[in-house]
Amino acid sequence: MQVLCKGTEIEPDFHCQVCGQGFALFWERATREERARAMEEIQETMRRHHLASPDADAHPQSGFLVPEWNGPIAFSGAAILGNAPAWAL
Repeated sequence: MQVLCKGTEIEPDFHCQVCGQGFALFWERATREERARAMEEIQETMRRHHLASPDADAHPQSGFLVPEWNGPIAFSGAAILGNAPAWAL
């Protein structure tokens, strides 16, 4: 399962525990258990972003996928199945 994470200040779905930055999350279809595991993976990914910097600029400004994927974000399962809007891509 893949999740697209995009920084936002408007009604975030999730906050980084290190810097407090809010994120909109766009999901592939998943069970509650899969989402719970994905939330743990998202938080771990955000902690890794902060290895070099404690500030919110440690996170990719264009958004990022969890787990990471080398293809274009617009073609990710999370963007397509999560109905990610154009501002999130």
